[in-house]
Amino acid sequence: MIKKILPFLSAIIIVFLISYLGHSKSLDLFNSQLSYSLLKVYLFHLIASAIVFTLVVLVFFKIPNQAGYAYLASVFLKLGFFVLIFKASVFTEVDLTKVERVSLVIPLFIFLISEAIGVSKLLNSN
Repeated sequence: MIKKILPFLSAIIIVFLISYLGHSKSLDLFNSQLSYSLLKVYLFHLIASAIVFTLVVLVFFKIPNQAGYAYLASVFLKLGFFVLIFKASVFTEVDLTKVERVSLVIPLFIFLISEAIGVSKLLNSN
């Protein structure tokens, strides 16, 4: 089980470092300021992706036929927790600029794609 989790964790840490550094440097290049912490958004997605994949691996080894459903449910929970945690800083009455909106969506899709690739490799391993 650890042999399935550790490669994924190392891969998403590398994805985190590359995407966060690239994203923050591109914002600096265009002199864009965000009303929220980009690092906190990326860290949330990193930790949530690790938890989601670990849960799917645990379900896969206990009930392999239900692992896909576990992934689907955990992604919805992840999005719900994101809304709860970042409600005060992101979902305010002040409208976000296009740069701020795109900066919220980029890490979501990066880590969602990473999770989907990891889970699909896990489910196709048998």
